[in-house]
Amino acid sequence: MNRRKFIQRSTIVCTGSVIASACIQSCTSLKLLQNNMIDGNIDGSDLIIPIDSFNNNGVNKLYVIVQNEILKYPICVYRFSDTQYNALYLACTHQGTELQVFGERLECPAHGSEFDSKGRIVKGPAEENLRSFPITITANELKISLKPQQPH
Repeated sequence: MNRRKFIQRSTIVCTGSVIASACIQSCTSLKLLQNNMIDGNIDGSDLIIPIDSFNNNGVNKLYVIVQNEILKYPICVYRFSDTQYNALYLACTHQGTELQVFGERLECPAHGSEFDSKGRIVKGPAEENLRSFPITITANELKISLKPQQPH
C-alpha cells in the first residue's frame, strides 16, 4: 500500500470512529434524559409528582425533569435529601431559552449561561438566578406551587 492510500484509509477510519463515538454518547445522553423526564399532574395551582420518581431500581436520582402541557418550559426538581428538594424553571433568565440539564449544572445552549442546582448563576451573560418554586412534601408526593411569588 502506498503512502497516499494509507493516509486516505486512516482518515476514513478516524473520521468514522469520531462519528460513531459521538452517536453513542448522544444516545447515552438521550437515554439519561428520558429516564429523568416525567409528567406531572396539575391540581389547582400545584404541580404534583410522586416522590418515587427519584427512585430508579433502588438508586436515587439526583433530579427529575417535570413536564406538563400547560407549562411553557419544564421544571427541574433536584433532590438533596429526603426532606430537601429544589424546583427550578428551565428558562434562562437572559433571553428565555430552554435550559439543558447536565447533572448539577444547567446550561443555556443559546449564549452559554450556566446555573447550579440551586438556580444560582455560575456563568453569564444571565444576570438573574433562575425562578424557583416552593415545594410541600407529603407522605408520597411533592407539591410544587406554581402560584406567582409575591415581591418582598
